[in-house]
Amino acid sequence: QVQLVEFGGGLVQPGGSLRLSCVGSGFTFSDYAVRWYRQAPGKERELVAGITSTGGTINYLESVRGRFTISRDNAKNTAYLQMNSLKSEDTAVYLCNAVIWDGRFRDYWGQGTQVTVSS
Repeated sequence: QVQLVEFGGGLVQPGGSLRLSCVGSGFTFSDYAVRWYRQAPGKERELVAGITSTGGTINYLESVRGRFTISRDNAKNTAYLQMNSLKSEDTAVYLCNAVIWDGRFRDYWGQGTQVTVSS
């Protein structure tokens, strides 16, 4: 079945870096766009970055532009979110998302990985 699994979260000091990974299985990863979302306590889920199936188009949340980079390696069925110059306001659960066709289009989510930026 379709699965998205995130790795790489953790505790980091302000100004530090983390790289998140999202591994897809159960579908042809290279056929689908992938998005990273985040949700902080008491806040709505927000789209952080998205990348097309071939990596040709990338969009970012304005507050992370210039600090975060989304990429993918279709040979490894993996999408990445490189996060640099982290700020306390980046603290959230980060989730990987893809809309997959399995007879109809369905929204699939990973379980999320916690990113905490604190000194």
